[in-house]
Amino acid sequence: MTSDASVTYEDVQGILRFGHGQLTRACFYVLQIQDPTAARHWLRQAAVTTAVAQKPLPNTALQVALTARGMKTLGVPGSVMGAFSPEFVSGMAGDESRTRRLGDVGSSAPSQWRWGAGDRAPDLVAMLYATDDAWPAAEAALTGQEWSRTFKTIAALRAADLDQNEPFGFADGLSQPQPDWDHSRVVRKDEGEYTNLSALGEFVLGFPNEYRHFTERPLLNRTPGIDLPQALDAPDKLDLGRHGTYLVIRDLHQDVRGFWQYMRAQAGSMTEANRIAEAMIGRTLSGEPLVPCGGPTIQGIARTPEDDRLNHFLYTSDPNGERCPLGAHIRRANPRNSDFGRPVTGPLSRLIHALGFGAKGWRDDRVASTRFHRILRRGRKFGPTLSVEDAVQPAPAGDAERGLYFACLNANIGRQFEFIQNAWIMGAGFEGLTSERDPLLGRRDADAHTPPCNTFTIPAQGGTSRRLYNLPEFVTVRGGGYFFLPGIRALRYLASVGATG
Repeated sequence: MTSDASVTYEDVQGILRFGHGQLTRACFYVLQIQDPTAARHWLRQAAVTTAVAQKPLPNTALQVALTARGMKTLGVPGSVMGAFSPEFVSGMAGDESRTRRLGDVGSSAPSQWRWGAGDRAPDLVAMLYATDDAWPAAEAALTGQEWSRTFKTIAALRAADLDQNEPFGFADGLSQPQPDWDHSRVVRKDEGEYTNLSALGEFVLGFPNEYRHFTERPLLNRTPGIDLPQALDAPDKLDLGRHGTYLVIRDLHQDVRGFWQYMRAQAGSMTEANRIAEAMIGRTLSGEPLVPCGGPTIQGIARTPEDDRLNHFLYTSDPNGERCPLGAHIRRANPRNSDFGRPVTGPLSRLIHALGFGAKGWRDDRVASTRFHRILRRGRKFGPTLSVEDAVQPAPAGDAERGLYFACLNANIGRQFEFIQNAWIMGAGFEGLTSERDPLLGRRDADAHTPPCNTFTIPAQGGTSRRLYNLPEFVTVRGGGYFFLPGIRALRYLASVGATG
């Protein structure tokens, strides 16, 4: 590895560093290329927003990412394509095994999608963000006459005005990993304690990850005229991946009325219905976790009053899920577990734990440390807000659709997004549970290895657990795709490499 491991923010797309939270309007334009020559020209000229900090904050932002299909349409050579991740090259809807692992079956099957599969598979996505005042001009400038000749829009995913709550009504966006942009953390292979500060290579290609390795990506021979960064792990090569990442988008439609009407049917009052819903989420409607915050400092979480109240917690004080159920959504999405199930008191203790000795219970065997399976979420919700009080009422004719355009960034789709989705969200045996999947996102049907998973367990302190039955599916997948979000120089390279003249 060379000594210059710094990040060139001018070469990083801004969405990797910033959530664009000040830009309340957004639309993800899912596109197919109609004219490859015109598309190359557009990609070379596109005013893509970088990760350079600006004061004052910008009032618009544009980010661009390509699918494997889009790269092939542009003429990117097979020798380059073969060095990308196999999940990316295959695509989200690329094979039946992946579809099953992701839970994309039944009404969520790719054959039912509005976009993302078959003749509606995308080539690229252009993500436009703006303030309310700047939106009309920004959209008009992006989607002008050249755009309509160059691209076919197969979906325009228009987000609702940005606020702090997701469609079911819960405070959202409260827990995100913190990428180590400054390389301040020394990553140990035997890391035992939970940390929220993640190695930069977990989210940005071309940098060391939590294994202290570099994720595979295309490395090219040095050739005059090719403007790409140097590979840190191979100084004689140019790095097409450096400063880029993989973008996962899923079009998730949420049955908000069905969710709250189910809660109300299980409860004697709306207060109890709220408590059941909060047990499924793992947080109160306002965002407080069901386990107490405080305790030892967690690296990567600033000790501000807001963090102390909402994010500074572990599950060590609640090993049996009596406060936050073991199958709750936030516990599945980020178990916050460590490599070591019990406290480590010194080097000898660390060695004993690392070798697998000294375990007293089955939960002491931590087979999947959370630090290897984090994602950066960058999604936006859609549809009008529906209050809990209105949600329990019958739906009017023409009721609007609501949901989330889930978007996340990760350097390894298989180890990060797909692991979370398959092992934790869809995992019927997560934390020793049986016949349960994620209460929000999980599918309920049986398969060859698992019975129907339409139950949810709420443990009770010193009492009998409550078990809910006939849990409906509250979320349906309507589209999705895997995209490569390149660095700025890599984007220009991909726009030029397939040109014939």
